[in-house]
Amino acid sequence: MRKPELQEFVVNNPLWKDRLSPLLKGQHFMQQLGLQLTVVEPGYVEAEMPIQPLQRQALGFLHGGISASLCDIVSGIAAFNLVREDQHVVTGEIKISYLNPGIGDRVRAVGWVLKQGRMISFCEADIWVFNGAEEIHVARASSSMVIIQQPIIS
Repeated sequence: MRKPELQEFVVNNPLWKDRLSPLLKGQHFMQQLGLQLTVVEPGYVEAEMPIQPLQRQALGFLHGGISASLCDIVSGIAAFNLVREDQHVVTGEIKISYLNPGIGDRVRAVGWVLKQGRMISFCEADIWVFNGAEEIHVARASSSMVIIQQPIIS
């Protein structure tokens, strides 16, 4: 697995790292999955987690819903790292292509912004499962992350 070539991005918030930290503390789904971010850059994210028995489907394969969720999470964070302080991102569309059954003990999700826009960022993500030293490319996703004004929660 090698890192995709990335374009130069406009980082609209120089304090993006400070903004990301409290957001991640509220990501209970990530915590339930045991997903840990390992690389976080503007427009690029990697994350890993052990595969738990409940995350498997028939014959021990990584469940497709888990793969889709991981693609959504890493793509969303990659896009979020580029937006202004008063903006957020939501998934507008995501398409997952399942390439191979994922049998292994841990999974890596890699997400990146393919094209940054003012209202939409186009992203891609890959899912890799590790079975010992063997890397298995399980899924590839394409998504549109819609940039929105951060809602006021009272």
